[in-house]
Amino acid sequence: MDRRDFLQTTMGVTFAAAVMPTLAESPVVTDSNGLIAGVVTIESGGQTIPVYRAQPKGGENLPIVLVVSEIFGVHAHIADIARRFAKQGYLALAPDLYARQGDPSTYTSIPDLIKELVSKIPDAQVMQDLDACCDWAAKNGGDKNRIAITGFCWGGRITWLYAAHNPKIKTGVAWYGKLVNEKNALQTQTAIEIAPKLTVPVLGLYGAKDSGIPLDTVESMKTALSKGRSASEFVVYPDSGHAFHADYRPSYVAADARDAWQRCLDWMKKYGV
Repeated sequence: MDRRDFLQTTMGVTFAAAVMPTLAESPVVTDSNGLIAGVVTIESGGQTIPVYRAQPKGGENLPIVLVVSEIFGVHAHIADIARRFAKQGYLALAPDLYARQGDPSTYTSIPDLIKELVSKIPDAQVMQDLDACCDWAAKNGGDKNRIAITGFCWGGRITWLYAAHNPKIKTGVAWYGKLVNEKNALQTQTAIEIAPKLTVPVLGLYGAKDSGIPLDTVESMKTALSKGRSASEFVVYPDSGHAFHADYRPSYVAADARDAWQRCLDWMKKYGV
């Protein structure tokens, strides 16, 4: 695949070159053979939001997985991950959780993207939109009793929060999501705060060299989880940093990414999804 083509987002726009991290030479590309794949619209809170959907053709009563993006939104890599899940038999939904606030492709600086867009996304809105995705999936070929959530970076934090918000989901897998963050009127909780009351089992996949998520916060999260009833676990990869699964970026660590992906699939199956 041409590297410029890979910049093409699922929603039909191209990311400004300065905001996206430098691309790796050979991002993983998953075809859509045997799949129904593309953008659908889902109503949430009186507004429709675009959602990338991938599922096996002819599948019924499928396990559902919500795929929550990094700060860059639902671009080609996130859509590819949805297709990877679909190849495993899942109905995968990757919602545009920024739809009300703006378009990340218009930004040319990551600090500006975070300050002007990502920081303006209310946690409550995200929870509502993910609830709407669950409802839609249950009416469109998915099994409402088999739902998992997974997310990367920004979406990793959301995974922890949604697992606490919706105890009806079976499990979650959080990839290098912040466990401690500054709170404000829109982002009112941290993962570590919700840990003692968490009941849904979450697998945390983290890198020891991640400068943005110190290992002492991982240890603090483990302690907080031990005070509750969640059978959550962590895997910390000693040679990886942040975004080690992002195969389109230089941060990609292929061996750890492959191991973590298999752990993700095994974890979901362990808990019936």
